[in-house]
Amino acid sequence: MSCCAPGADINAASGAPSPDELLHAARSLGDGVAQIELSVPAIHCGACIQKLEQALSRLDGVISARVNLSTRRISIRFRQSAPPPIVETLTGLGYPPHLFDEAEGKDRTLAELLRSVAVSGFASGNIMLLSVSVWSGADGATRDLFHWISALIAFPTLLYAGRTFYRSAWQALRAGRMNMDVPIVIGVALAYAMSIYDTLHHGQHAYFDAGVTLLFFLLIGRTFDHLMRDRARSAVLGLARLAPRGAIVLAPDGSRDYRPVNEIETGDRLLIAAGERIPVDARVIGGASDLDCSLVSGESRPQPVGPASTVRAGTLNLTGPLTLEASARATDSFLAEMVRMMEAAEGGRTRYRRIADRVSAFYAPVVHLTALVAFIVWLVMGGDWHQALTIAIAVLIITCPCALGLAVPIVQVVAARRLIERGVMVRDGSAMERLTEIDAVAFDKTGTLTMGQPRLVNAPDIAPDMLLIAAALGGQSRHPLSQAIARHAAAGDAGSDAPPVSFDAVTEVPGFGIEGWRDGSLWRLGRPGWALGQETVDQETVGQATFGQATFGQATFDNDKDAAGAAWFASGSGAMLARDGRECARFAFEDTVRPGAAAAIQALQRTGKSVEILSGDTEAACRDIAGRLDVQQYAAGLLPSGKVARINAMTQAGRKMLMVGDGLNDAPALSAAYASMAPATAADVGRNIADLVFLRDSLEAVPFVIDVSEQAGKLIRQNIALALVYNIIAVPIAFLGLVTPLIAAVAMSGSSILVIANALRLLRSGERSPTAKPDRVPVVGHYPGRYSEGGAT
Repeated sequence: MSCCAPGADINAASGAPSPDELLHAARSLGDGVAQIELSVPAIHCGACIQKLEQALSRLDGVISARVNLSTRRISIRFRQSAPPPIVETLTGLGYPPHLFDEAEGKDRTLAELLRSVAVSGFASGNIMLLSVSVWSGADGATRDLFHWISALIAFPTLLYAGRTFYRSAWQALRAGRMNMDVPIVIGVALAYAMSIYDTLHHGQHAYFDAGVTLLFFLLIGRTFDHLMRDRARSAVLGLARLAPRGAIVLAPDGSRDYRPVNEIETGDRLLIAAGERIPVDARVIGGASDLDCSLVSGESRPQPVGPASTVRAGTLNLTGPLTLEASARATDSFLAEMVRMMEAAEGGRTRYRRIADRVSAFYAPVVHLTALVAFIVWLVMGGDWHQALTIAIAVLIITCPCALGLAVPIVQVVAARRLIERGVMVRDGSAMERLTEIDAVAFDKTGTLTMGQPRLVNAPDIAPDMLLIAAALGGQSRHPLSQAIARHAAAGDAGSDAPPVSFDAVTEVPGFGIEGWRDGSLWRLGRPGWALGQETVDQETVGQATFGQATFGQATFDNDKDAAGAAWFASGSGAMLARDGRECARFAFEDTVRPGAAAAIQALQRTGKSVEILSGDTEAACRDIAGRLDVQQYAAGLLPSGKVARINAMTQAGRKMLMVGDGLNDAPALSAAYASMAPATAADVGRNIADLVFLRDSLEAVPFVIDVSEQAGKLIRQNIALALVYNIIAVPIAFLGLVTPLIAAVAMSGSSILVIANALRLLRSGERSPTAKPDRVPVVGHYPGRYSEGGAT
């Protein structure tokens, strides 16, 4: 259940910031405009978003205000010359703000909810046992004793477990508005008070069990909602942690000083060792290395850099030390931009309005009005205030939105169980509701449609001793192709009886390969031209070259047994082992299509969904995989912002897209899409932001999830109809005085049981998705390149 007022512990954070603290914490955007991010733990639903954004936008000096429900943060742009009363406005609305802190502490709200669920569940079970004894015929003093024991159990339970609802209702009433928690609090309080009155007067009925059980069911729903929002927030924080805490800054006098990343200014010279991440966007002014740029392009092939090369924050320096000149501050870096894109996309996605939210606007006033009218009518007609109040309480309890609140989440839980059996983990229950509306699917290429790891494919054509020598060299490099050779040699049995190979000295030349001296000979593994001594290492070439990729028209081979050798070198998927400039072995690599990819795409296309590829790889590589999988649309050479732009364009055109990706660079696109999936092999950030994660290699999980979601959608609509029919029948009956609060509680529970039983039908429904079948595994090459879009031939 959602509400419009806070349920979080707003005292968990520090006090509200002063105007001076606000200005100090704000980030200047230029032209007299500043931006501040504030943490507002009291935000709980779409109505909160609308109220806060409208109130802040009306302030003089505020340019824009955007609320993110998942992170519970507000981003406000304002004019520095006229700072608006932001803190005062938010506090006056009942949403006290705090300065945002990246540091994570214990989730006090979740701990409180879990304790409340445990206490209310334990108490409701015990009170229900006592109630059964009363129903079974206990009378007189025994009945009164059971009622008093129930009262003693219910009183501390209602005080402790109901705190979330009491705070929420009080905040709403203090701000002069209503929410769905107000009738819940009133109904529980009146039911307990009336039960005490009846117990004192030896009444036959008491309704302690109704109030405690009601809280128990509602707290379960509130806990699930909190967990889903917290997962979305953890994804954003996970991406932010990719930035290092600081870096070594080289002063003009030659001294070195370690500075926190937020103190690095534009123009500072930074020293980055191999194995460290780049802290800010910068330009290389010294050194050469290979960078892991999967954060930027999603491709696993390292990118060589040298003087004048541009590097982005978050990329990993692999092979050599670099001297950089910072070109932007940490708050303006590429990594910070990705975090902001994810927050903006997540904020937009969480505006998706669940059923319970859509009825919240009119539910509370209708329930209160109905109960009040029932009280007045029966008081006027019968003159018995006790009877009139009992009927009003029954109306409040019987209209409890438990069945309506369970209509969606219970189906999601059952569907999640079915998905788990097929190796799919559900991270956001609302995603299954969104998947029923999907009409387009976008796939990342490397790591999603393909497995994303180079594999040596021509080992039988290589002499065992040469393979061992290449593995000995490759094992001392971080380059993926070198590691592929080393892995193959370690897993194979060729030459297993041979003595280990050792080198006197090994040196890695970034962008070219690795070389070592052995028995007076120079061995080289890497680019063919360089291995044969036909390419010289200069800084300009280092800045442009890629290990395993070069222009090979100038290379001459010792034999012409196959002219295709140059072709698969030129494809960017080959490497050479040479001794003293003479070729000893050629190595060819491939990336394989993920199992089930072809069947999954065919299943999606048969249901009328458009399929396209969004990749950071080259046009040639994307065209190749698109042709093999019969995908008509693809876009190559995309940065994360390009993928987000494509998804946003589809959204503006009225399309609802499912994004399937695995890389760090896919995280903003996963967040921006209407729904998202990622394989278990995805980067941590990608798994955290995705709505669903599939654990098995086969991509047939994608159409299977959509199929289960569509079946779940039908059951959700049926459950909503059942809940509405229940209210249409039950409310008039309660209004006419035909039920007591106890019967109202039983009826409320019965409607919930009916909804649950209908949801369980999903476990017995048949599967319409195709059975997984192994695909023919084609070879997919890697190519560097730029943006291109078009159809496959």
